[in-house]
Amino acid sequence: MSENEDIQKEVLNEAEEQSTENTEQNTENVTTEKNAEELLAEEKDRYIRLFAEFENYKKRTAKEKMDYFQFANQEMMVSMLGILDDFERALKEMSKSGLEAELQGVELIYQKFQNRLSEKGLKPMTVQAGDNFNVDFHEAITQIPAPSDDLKGKIVDVIETGYTLHDKVIRFAKVVTGN
Repeated sequence: MSENEDIQKEVLNEAEEQSTENTEQNTENVTTEKNAEELLAEEKDRYIRLFAEFENYKKRTAKEKMDYFQFANQEMMVSMLGILDDFERALKEMSKSGLEAELQGVELIYQKFQNRLSEKGLKPMTVQAGDNFNVDFHEAITQIPAPSDDLKGKIVDVIETGYTLHDKVIRFAKVVTGN
């Protein structure tokens, strides 16, 4: 029997050793799984950030492209503002002179010219005496003593009309303010 007992003890020892090895392997497998899950989570986070960055890049470049096309003709529009000013001065002088027939023809040309420019996004600013002075839209040419107390710090006179191109100021309205 002693031989049987020795064999049983040997079998038990081998079983214990295998059990210990299995436990160690399971621990290693669990550790490896945790490391793999952490690595997967890091890579997934990196992928999501990279994808979001690329989407932001696409949006930004699309906006820049649209801005470029919207304001590509800005330089030409600014050069046309002098012609608009000359038309306005000519219309004022013609109305004072009493040249009604010529005045109607020039007004027609002026309206067509103004309509074509407004189709391209050019809009005159509406500024009147008594409006509040705003540095984002107005350029103060000079200050004069205010004719009344309610005009202090406000616009007294408009010297030159301001214009916007697609809601961007391309020429500030030149005004006189009350002091």
